[in-house]
Amino acid sequence: MVTLEQFLVDRQQEFEGASGAFSKIMRDLSLGAKLISFYLRRASLSGLLGELGLTNVQGEAVQKLDHLANTLFIRLFSQNPHIAGLASEEEEHILPTNPHGKYVVLLDPLDGSSNIDVGVPVGTIFSLYRRLTPIGTPCEEKDFLQGGRAQVAAGYVLYGTSTLLFYTTGQGVHGFTLEPAAGEFLLTYPTVRMPEKSQYYSFNDNQLHQWEPALQRYIQHLHTQNRTAEKPQSLRYVGSLVADVHRNLLKGGLFMYPGTLKKPEGKLRLLYEGYPIAWLVEQAGGRASDGRMALLDVPATQIHQRTPLFLGPATEIESLHTFLNNHVSVEKV
Repeated sequence: MVTLEQFLVDRQQEFEGASGAFSKIMRDLSLGAKLISFYLRRASLSGLLGELGLTNVQGEAVQKLDHLANTLFIRLFSQNPHIAGLASEEEEHILPTNPHGKYVVLLDPLDGSSNIDVGVPVGTIFSLYRRLTPIGTPCEEKDFLQGGRAQVAAGYVLYGTSTLLFYTTGQGVHGFTLEPAAGEFLLTYPTVRMPEKSQYYSFNDNQLHQWEPALQRYIQHLHTQNRTAEKPQSLRYVGSLVADVHRNLLKGGLFMYPGTLKKPEGKLRLLYEGYPIAWLVEQAGGRASDGRMALLDVPATQIHQRTPLFLGPATEIESLHTFLNNHVSVEKV
């Protein structure tokens, strides 16, 4: 059995000049994940369910566990000498920490938290960048707006029937499962590859009438294909981003969270959800898009910028682009 810590040490030796900073950052992240996993299991017994009575910068009601997870990660990373600052989906502004740190962290501390009260899996999403500003000075917003291709690490933690940590540093995707008795994340998915063909598609089709006509035609195309397919795709949609992404990553599936006619910019956050999930999916052999272009190539201009999100096998994202970019009719495909 290989622990996360041992895996990181072994990989560190493959890179000349590695300082161990990344291993220490991941140690803090995994500690936070272990604690959140513990609190989630006891949430209904410890009075941690429900809303806190506050509204966050996104205009959403803050759940008690949202606040707990956000506070926990801020405390952990604020004490890490390698972290110059962090940005959280729950915070309006960036939080400078150690001016001598070389990295900045972006977090969605508890994604899908509105599902906690009904026992649906939730997750933590993270990404890491090398800062642009001079070491020894406070970090600035531009350190967080480098774009998806500049990430040096990204991943998620899924809190479900087991607690799973999946991450990439640009050398593929690796997955670990928390062994509660030992308090260790153990390597259970050495190399993760997204299947080239989808078993599932995941989207809220109740919103179909609010989507642009080209996307509606694409959905019609999927339904037409299913009627004649030997093994038709099944609809699977949890409504918790990490849970939906994780299933489709392992089993093969097309995930869609588009913008609407009224809000074409979408709902998901580019920096906290879009970039890290997109890079991880691409490193597993899939593709990620905003519907028109690779999501990792979409420029970042604001720390709370929103985006549509489409994830899946390369061939299916290319088919989606054909519809949305060229406005192809169903009859021509």
